Order: sequence, then structure tokens, then C-alpha cells
Amino acid sequence: MLEEITITEMDRSRLKRLIGDKWLESAAKDSALQALEREIDRATVVASNRLPGDVVSMNTRALLRLNGREVEAALVYPQDADWSGRHISILSPIGTAILGCRVGDSIKWSVPSGVTVIEIGPILYQPEAAGDYHL
Repeated sequence: MLEEITITEMDRSRLKRLIGDKWLESAAKDSALQALEREIDRATVVASNRLPGDVVSMNTRALLRLNGREVEAALVYPQDADWSGRHISILSPIGTAILGCRVGDSIKWSVPSGVTVIEIGPILYQPEAAGDYHL
């Protein structure tokens, strides 16, 4: 876990709503939802137009290194997730781990198969940097 992550006000609002909706669907608090909520609660929250261009926000496409293997992936909402298309759900362990991270960050995160080392490489597309605040 990194000491500091940054998210936008819009992402925070949408993700809090997603967590609330998912908890209403389930009798038990899912560990993925709990992990995401912890990350959101500890994040520094900024306006969309104040997010640095090297931060992973929702719908950002970046090059990641997962245990040394390079993967191009986009961080998306669960309904848009598709691993074959490299669209990683925010509710997956890797999705939760990369939210709010910056280029150059390296984190160790627990996944079902053990601990994964995730390194954030170049951002290929970030909605806020592109002025796409509605995504």
C-alpha cells in the first residue's frame, strides 16, 4: 500500500455510490468492496481539473508491470470489465490497487494467487488530462 493516493471528487462520488449499490445487493460486506472503501477513504480528493496527468483515475489506460510482465490496461467500472480486452474492474484486487497511483509507483498487493508486485508505467490516456470529465 502506498502512503498517498489521489482521486477526483467525481470518481469518489461514483465509487461510493457503486459500493452502496453493491452492498444493497448482498447480505454480506464483500472483501473487494471493503478494500475499495478503505482506499477511497484514505485518498486525497481533488477536483477533476486539478488531477495531475500521471495519476491513475477511472477510465485511465496505462502500461502496468505485473510481477515484471508488461500489460496495457484500462481501469473501468465493473460493467465494463473484460480481461481479454484488458479492461480491469475497479473491484478486482489489481483495479483497487492502482486507483490513485502515480507513474513510477510500485506496490505489493494481495491477489487470489498470492502477492503481486504492480508497477505503474506511462499513462496512455487519462480522461481528466484529455478534458473528458464526463467519463
